[in-house]
Amino acid sequence: MATIVLVHGLWSDGSAWAQVITELRAMGHEPVAAQLALNSMDDDVASVRRTLATVAGPVLLAGWSYGGAVIGEAAQGVESVKALAYVAAFAPAEGESVSGLSRKYPGSLIPAHVVVAGDYTYIDRAHFGDVIAGDAVAETIAIAAATQRMVRIGLDRVKVGPPAWLPLPSHYLVATQDQAVPPGLQHEIAERIGAAITEIDSSHAPMLSHPREVAEFLDGACVEMLSANTNEGTP
Repeated sequence: MATIVLVHGLWSDGSAWAQVITELRAMGHEPVAAQLALNSMDDDVASVRRTLATVAGPVLLAGWSYGGAVIGEAAQGVESVKALAYVAAFAPAEGESVSGLSRKYPGSLIPAHVVVAGDYTYIDRAHFGDVIAGDAVAETIAIAAATQRMVRIGLDRVKVGPPAWLPLPSHYLVATQDQAVPPGLQHEIAERIGAAITEIDSSHAPMLSHPREVAEFLDGACVEMLSANTNEGTP
């Protein structure tokens, strides 16, 4: 039905979307997950652009957490991207950063459980579930904690340029039990970018705990995107 490019967040990799990919494929979609190195914003944007170059449009570009900031940059000027989807994600405006937005609301457990290792950070594996995915099954949490990608310090401080959510339609999935990105911040972001808002009773990583519901959210975004794309082509 549609091509969906999925972008993960910090302390993660493309496998975070594995269960969602299975659900989307069953729905007839063609999902592809980009892989971010999490060393620099420029490199991550370039990685998503390389992935976009390998798929046919129209494309729904989806970002989780930090991945939301990346898709806002990566979709600029890419004609195949027709809509954006945000999953408990950051969507900074021009001149803003992920870290700047994260300081607007209290309550995140990240500061209490992030571990510094040289120039990189990771989430304390024993507390990964508390921070990221407390409502996922224990084995899923353990695998996500064990496979997390380390993040270069300062990556989240990079200020973005004009974001793609200005010209493109957006959809936002708010995780109401999020312990990493406060739900109040998510609602503020979603409303500011003019997104169609859906709520899910989930931790920060609904793709790990509620993959079917995430797939349904993305499927709904695709239906609207394809409908709008068809109407644009109607004389």
